[in-house]
Amino acid sequence: MSDVDLTPQDPTEVLELPTPVASEEPAQSPPPGAKTSVARWYAIQVASSCEKKVKATLEQRAVTLGVSNRILEIEIPQTPAVKLKKDGSRQSTEEKVFPGYVLVRMVLDEDTMMAVRSTPNVINFVGAEDRRATGKARGHIKPRPLSRSEVDRIFKRAAEKKTVVKVDLTEGDQILVTAGPFKDFQGEVIEVSGERSKLKALLSIFGRETPVELEFSQISKQN
Repeated sequence: MSDVDLTPQDPTEVLELPTPVASEEPAQSPPPGAKTSVARWYAIQVASSCEKKVKATLEQRAVTLGVSNRILEIEIPQTPAVKLKKDGSRQSTEEKVFPGYVLVRMVLDEDTMMAVRSTPNVINFVGAEDRRATGKARGHIKPRPLSRSEVDRIFKRAAEKKTVVKVDLTEGDQILVTAGPFKDFQGEVIEVSGERSKLKALLSIFGRETPVELEFSQISKQN
């Protein structure tokens, strides 16, 4: 990742967490006592299913600790989703694009780093490990800012992401086909393709078990 100044992004942008890669110009944490006024996006790893809790807590702590003018934005990358219930009804929801991560646009200094790291359920910044001289113990993680190109890609990809249909199904589950040419047929799930919102099921057609591909919206799960 290159150490490029990130100016405030369009508030309509959405985020995606990139895989950390080596930067052309390593971004170093500020030395003790150093001050900087440049706000950049950083990825924060958090405990599983605690993204919203971390966001709310960090927003409150930023005000309490007097760093709200340097912790400027906190985002949870999400995309629209539809959850298909057992009875065939649909529930609109949101799916985290990168479970376990929160993105923060902030001015990195000792105070803001402490505010983030000491927030309950925060694991650490995404960055590079600064190994200790002995090489035996784990070193300190140096936060690395996301480059402008990464941030642009994050917003663009999430904004273009199609609505995901989620269904609580696994191999071996019994289903009833509720729409399409195989309506009212019952069968057993043999494969689930969540990214395609489809599944394959064995249906008894003319006395023979036949694999059929179905849309999630065409079936309901049987107890």
